Amino acid sequence: MEIVVAAMYRFVALPDFEQIQPSLLAFCKSQDIKGTLLLAKEGINGTVSGSRQAIDALLAYLRQDPRLAELDHKESYYQEQPFYRMKVKLKKEIVTMGVEGIDPNHVVGTYVEAKDWNDLISDPDVVVVDTRNDYEYAIGTFENAVNPETTTFREFPAYVKDNLDPAKHKKVAMFCTGGIRCEKSTAYMKEQGFDEVYHLKGGILKYFEEVPAEESLWQGECFVFDNRVAVNHKLEKGHYDQCHGCRYPITEQDKQSPHYEKGVCCPHCYDKLSSEQLSRFKERQKQVELALQRSQVHIGAAPPARQRRTQSKADS
Repeated sequence: MEIVVAAMYRFVALPDFEQIQPSLLAFCKSQDIKGTLLLAKEGINGTVSGSRQAIDALLAYLRQDPRLAELDHKESYYQEQPFYRMKVKLKKEIVTMGVEGIDPNHVVGTYVEAKDWNDLISDPDVVVVDTRNDYEYAIGTFENAVNPETTTFREFPAYVKDNLDPAKHKKVAMFCTGGIRCEKSTAYMKEQGFDEVYHLKGGILKYFEEVPAEESLWQGECFVFDNRVAVNHKLEKGHYDQCHGCRYPITEQDKQSPHYEKGVCCPHCYDKLSSEQLSRFKERQKQVELALQRSQVHIGAAPPARQRRTQSKADS
């Protein structure tokens, strides 16, 4: 059965978000939907997967709330479940920037449709900024896009402060995976005095969906936050696997490294993990292999956050 993977978000006031959680979780479980949805006072965000019927039912369920009637969502497809469990989490923010008072419902950058994006980023007067994290940028981005070298979205405001100037950078175009990070990043930049701030409507995934590969200015693959790890321009699973020690995308070449141990570490993190982490990851991998021998799926504890892999800048 083909699985529908649906990424969705909506910035809207949800003062009763805590009350929404139980019924939403129960509905998703009743439809055998897997993935994660985040709820906060500022709205909803997440990616889930399930049958065509189940995803349609969830979208209808959410959109019956007038506040979520204009819920933005994008789809791709996979041959198996890319998630192990279903979670509905309560959060302070649905995408964490850590800056108080940033409200995309109040002010936001100019949306640019996918069909118009190439013309915008081909303008030499436009600074093109990839708002995603370093490990996402590493496997694919747009031509001439600037890498902010952030490990989490919380670091983006500091990047803007140190590298961008409203007086010098008159036109800034930004993009992210599905559009939600740009809602906040453009709102933040408008608050900081930047005038012409643009962002790719629907993000990279919408660009892949609407722009033919032969016309694309994208280079590489796009990181996604599920077991597919990355997708290509056809929105098919890409060529990357993922290190379960640091969550960094890895290639077959990385797996040939003496610093790679399946389920434990890779060349990106082997010298950054503590002995306690190594022991824990080795035990987890042992349980995964035992589960496979029994033809079961090992869910176990949630995978480690990539940004916890060090005590240095990569920590957040």
